[in-house]
This record gives sequence, structure tokens and C-alpha cells, in this order.
Amino acid sequence: MPLANGWTIVLMDDEADIRDIMTLTLQDSGYQVLTAPDGKSGIGLCEQVNPQMVITDIRMPGMDGIQVLQVLKERLPDIEVIVATAYGEMDLAIRALQLDASDFITKPIGDSALFLALNRARQRYTSRKQIKDYTRLLETENARTAQELTATIAFQKNLIESSMDGILGCNETGKVMIFNKAMERLLGYTKHDALDHLSLDQVFAPDERVRFNSVLSSEAYGGKNRLYLYETSLLTSRGSRIPVQISAAVLMESEAISGLVCFIRDLRELRRLEQEMSDQARILHQDKMMSLGRLAASVVHEINNPLTGILNFICLMRRILDRGPLAADQQDKFKQHLELVESETRRCSQIVSGLLIFSRKSPPSFTQVQVEDLIDRCMLLSRHKIQLSRISQTVFIPPSLPPVIGDFNQLQQCLINLLFNAIDAMPGGGTLKISAGADLPKNEVFIRVKDSGPGIAPTDIPHIFEPFYTTKNEGYGVGLGLSTVYGIMERHHGSVQVESRVGKGTTFTLNLPIEERGHEG
Repeated sequence: MPLANGWTIVLMDDEADIRDIMTLTLQDSGYQVLTAPDGKSGIGLCEQVNPQMVITDIRMPGMDGIQVLQVLKERLPDIEVIVATAYGEMDLAIRALQLDASDFITKPIGDSALFLALNRARQRYTSRKQIKDYTRLLETENARTAQELTATIAFQKNLIESSMDGILGCNETGKVMIFNKAMERLLGYTKHDALDHLSLDQVFAPDERVRFNSVLSSEAYGGKNRLYLYETSLLTSRGSRIPVQISAAVLMESEAISGLVCFIRDLRELRRLEQEMSDQARILHQDKMMSLGRLAASVVHEINNPLTGILNFICLMRRILDRGPLAADQQDKFKQHLELVESETRRCSQIVSGLLIFSRKSPPSFTQVQVEDLIDRCMLLSRHKIQLSRISQTVFIPPSLPPVIGDFNQLQQCLINLLFNAIDAMPGGGTLKISAGADLPKNEVFIRVKDSGPGIAPTDIPHIFEPFYTTKNEGYGVGLGLSTVYGIMERHHGSVQVESRVGKGTTFTLNLPIEERGHEG
């Protein structure tokens, strides 16, 4: 892309590596880049240097990206804000666009997506600045000659016609007087059909027109006779509804209403993203249910063994009781049988309880999580599958491992995904090593899953966290497991790493912060 000399960007991200890499990329393209590790210091930096653009991570300790966006739009509305989201956080991306973010990009961030978003932001910034400069000109200058007046009108017309958003203006009776090219594309009317022929009542469905008038005269969306980011729907020339976001103002002249101007943003792309997010959530849950099905098939055998033992002991104890009162030595043996029945019943209960917790579709709940409990639960659910696959296992968890803050169910899904991947990588048997530890200088706890499988090809490693990318044979997954792990680690302010050599096995490492940092689901 062409060099962007003269453009300043403030980059906000709590990960130093990401700040460093993106800074080098942006500086190579001519941008001046200033960085901040959190939202609060980033906003302070913006107030000092007044950049044209901001790129902010959606997930940061303290003040998150949505809060940063809201504050910047209130204090420095000219700045274009691009938000960076993790995979699976489409709801936050849509919320950011509704709050007038310029664009969003997903992690891991590719250069093409980054520069496309920057180009859009630059266009929006330039258009808004021209309109603002023109408005200031009208407020401070009077056109003194016919030539100046003609130039001013031509400039105004050019600004209106080149606007990325639709601009519709009407007089006091509701007749359309301004109808730019974006409105032509949006509603399907030509300018000739619209000007002096189309009325505001024809643009709205009857029910939406009544509601539009009601909120315009209220204080709900920016004050009386003003609307800011109000969502409704308009009718096209063919009668179909289009979802839009409107900012509008009633025009006054000599204390009388002289017209109305509306700035209209097409929301069809947002609605498509919302549907995509819904489909994505459904597919992710489907992937989890596939894992659950594989677990359940294995757990049936795991539960069957203790149930058989319980049944045998109960039959044995009934026969003993049928013989008459128990002697002293028989009472001790009877108690032993009862203890075995109790322990095997508890074992079955733990397995079933683990399955129920894993299958539950519930909102994230961040609490203190003991890593030892997390690993024990996942191994309990996976143990029989590991044994059936002729895989030997070792588990090492040091004593007094500090807890992490997270959602137990989501972290369990991460670890079970890694365990399943390791099992699938060793169809003929092998060795599985699970270990945990603490890296106190980094204030992190790590969990490692290491297999002795064939390893991952170097050409595949850069893509394994991408959605729907899989190296497995057909029928062994849809390629969502590792992208799910990546997204969950992002939401926990952690990370996932992979080390692999062909023929030497693969090691996945989950890194989670020890201290509480204001997590959200």
C-alpha cells in the first residue's frame, strides 16, 4: 500500500509482543505509531497527541476496548477507532460498530485485513474533516461574490454526493429535497424519482414512521428534535425492508421547523455478521457436543465396570443376610463390602457429574480455579478413552500450585480438546504426558499436553488455530477445536503455544495469568 506519511495511530494492547510487531508493520508503511498498554493510558495519550486513528484491543485489563471507544467518541469524536477482537467475539465487534467504530479486525491480525481497515478509516476521517471544515466555513464566512457562492454550493454538493452514508433531506412538509448517491444505492430510487416526488412517509413503513416521529420529539436519542444512532428500517422502491441506523436533526428557521436532515447507515452487513455470529456459536456448540458424544461412548464402559461390581456386592450381601444374624467377623467383612459399594457409587457419580458440567451451555462465570482440580476432572472423563487407545499416561502437578481466575467449564473444554487431539494423533498407541507448573516471573500458570505422535508439518503450524482448518481425516472433526482453544485463551488474557517436530510428537501449552485482572466472559 502507499506510504501513509502524516497519519498518526495510537495502538492500545496489553500484550507487549503484539504492540511491537504491529508498530513495526505500521511504521514500515509510513504511519507514526504511539502505543499504550491499557485503555486509560491510551486515552490520555490520545488527548495529548490527538491522532487521526486508534487501534484498540477489545479485551484489556481495567478499561476494555468498548469503554475506550465510548470515551473517545465522547471526548474526541473526530478520531476513527478500529477494534481488534478474538475469534468468537463477533457480538462485541457488532457492538463496536453500533457505537460508530470505523471497523473491526480479528486476531490473529493479518496484514491485508489491517491495511484494508486502515484505508476505510482514512477515507472516513478525510470525509468527516471536509464536512467539518465546510461547516466551519459557513459559520465564519459569508460568500461575498457570486463566484464564491457558486464554488461553495458545488463543494457542498460534492461532499453530499461522495458521502459513504446516505444523506436525505426534506422540507417542512416531508417532501424529499436532498437524495445523494448512497441513498440511490440503498433504496433503489433514482435522484429524478426522489427529488420533489418522494415523501418521507413513503420511505418509512407506516409503523416505523410513527415510532420515528415519537423518538424524534423525545429526549431518548440525543435530545428533542435530534436523533443519534437510532435503529429502524426503511422501504426500498420494491417495498422490501432494509435495517438502517439514522442520525437526524430537525432544521429550524425563525423558530419554525423548516425541514429535516437524516444521515443513514446501512445495517445489512451488521445483520449478516449477527447471523454469522449466531451460526458460529451454534457450530462451536456442535463441536463441543461431538466431543461430548465421544466422551460419553467411552464413559459408558468406564461406568459399566463399577456398576457390575456394585451389583455383585449387593447380591453377595443379600445372600449373607439371608443366612441369619451376622457374626462379629462377618460384620467387618459386610462393612468392607459396603465401603466398596459406596466408593464405586461415588466414582460413577463423579463421572456423570463431570459429563453434565461439560455439556451445560451456560454463560461464562469467572471464579478462582484450582489447576489440579481442572486436570483431575478432564483426566477422569478421558481416562477410559486413553486406555482403550493403548496409550500410557503420566500426570505431574507440583504441590501448592497457585490458582488462576477463569471459567472452569471453558478451561475444561480447552484441555479436553487438547487431550482428544493428542489421542487422535496416536491411533496405534503411544505416550501422553500432562504437566503443570508456575512461571512466577511471568506471573503465569502453564498446563502442557505432550504426545508421542507423528508431529505437525511446519506448513500446517501457522494455520492450526484458524477456524475450520484441520489436518485430521474426514469424520474426525470440523477444525474448530484449536480455534476454540485460541478464543477461550484470549478471553482469559492467556495464550496457547505449540511446539512440534515431524516424527517427534507435539506439545501444546496453555498459559494463564495468576493474578485477578478483571476478566469478563
